[in-house]
Amino acid sequence: MPTGKKMTAFDYINSFLLLSFSLLCLFPFLYVISVSLTDPEVYRPFAFTLIPEKFSLRGYSYILGSINFKNALYSTVYITVIGTLLNLLFTFTMAYGLTKKDLPQRNWIMVIVIFTLVFNAGIVPNFLLIKNLGLLNSYWALIWSAMINSFSLIVVKSFLQSLPEELEDAAKINGCNDIGVFFKIVLPLSLPALAAFTLFFAVGHWNTYFNALIYLSDAKKWTLQLLVKSLIVDANANSVQGSLTDSDQILPQETIRLAAVVVAMLPILVVYPFLQKYFAKGVLLGSVKG
Repeated sequence: MPTGKKMTAFDYINSFLLLSFSLLCLFPFLYVISVSLTDPEVYRPFAFTLIPEKFSLRGYSYILGSINFKNALYSTVYITVIGTLLNLLFTFTMAYGLTKKDLPQRNWIMVIVIFTLVFNAGIVPNFLLIKNLGLLNSYWALIWSAMINSFSLIVVKSFLQSLPEELEDAAKINGCNDIGVFFKIVLPLSLPALAAFTLFFAVGHWNTYFNALIYLSDAKKWTLQLLVKSLIVDANANSVQGSLTDSDQILPQETIRLAAVVVAMLPILVVYPFLQKYFAKGVLLGSVKG
């Protein structure tokens, strides 16, 4: 039976410190979930507890029954789904084109990409650009402004360069054109990178806050992050007033806020485990090869 390395005093101390730090990071999440599941009748402000005295889903039913919350959820899902699909399409097609050495002005295009990675136009020029394009107060202002990320493009390009060129040559001999090679050969071989960057782009769109704050003035088009900010920072629960079975019952504001926080972060936490096995592999391959 093989034996592992003997644990030293440093290993025990290091493990204890890492475990303690992990628990400290976990406690806020447990507290948020605990308060959101606490029955309003037994909720006590400023009382720290990790296990609800009495479980209740009334905070969630209150939130999910709100018209404003439904609008924010729709806005966030729409931006995330459409934005992620377009991010993947534009990033992978452009990266694939840049891997071709016979592409005209290929080096100059890469210089422009790297230049935008180092230098940013700033908030005011970006706002004026979105305004002149007529995209203010629309979902497309958030989607188009984050269409291609230079860092992601460079990593994907590096990953695609690591794929065997012989497979593309064989496909072209069998009658495939460049589009057929891309969709039938390149993309199936790029599943780890696709999964990794799907998670990157989806998390970015789901958590979009600053751009939404700048470009969206209509409260009906707010994203979940703006709504949660309104609840927590502005300390105003009126923005989630919605249909409630017992209109005379007023839930504690803290219960409503933290229920909104849980609903806002839950989808990403649910999706991540399904993409985790591709996550490290996809990023690593694109980072070290090419």
